[in-house]
Amino acid sequence: MSLYNHVANKDDVVDGMVDLVFGEIELPSGGGDWKTDMRQRAISLRDVLLRHRWAIGLMESRRNGGPANLGHHDAVIGSLRAGGFDITMVAHAYSALDGYIYGFALTKMTLPFDTSEQAAQVAETMLRPFPVNKYPNLVAMIEHAMQPGYDYGDEFEYGLDLILDGLERAQEAA
Repeated sequence: MSLYNHVANKDDVVDGMVDLVFGEIELPSGGGDWKTDMRQRAISLRDVLLRHRWAIGLMESRRNGGPANLGHHDAVIGSLRAGGFDITMVAHAYSALDGYIYGFALTKMTLPFDTSEQAAQVAETMLRPFPVNKYPNLVAMIEHAMQPGYDYGDEFEYGLDLILDGLERAQEAA
């Protein structure tokens, strides 16, 4: 209870915890290429979310952002604006990037497997009740995912590059 001598309520505690998580995210350098900055920030944010699984639903929900939270958002917006994005394109870019980053992290953390061996077990259990050739496309994807060296987490950077390339084309066209 002595904690409440320092904070007003549970929301203050959660705000502080979320701010600490924001403080772990690598900020855009500010002087570099916007695309490189956004790529590094996206990878850092994804890694932070995977380390702090509890935080994913709270990161953008706080009404009282702390200095790390507000500084993070300001730095991302500033990097995009310095890269030539007008404020409308900044909003589009930020939304597309964060939707992808948070969505990928959530998918990754809720998959019922971590290794290709576990994926094979899950797939076998899922497909067992059905005729062998009922889902041939799904089986092909599972076989792909079971190849040595495949890691679903590696798909993140492929998708991220697609988004960044699309944003670059949209920004150039604007």
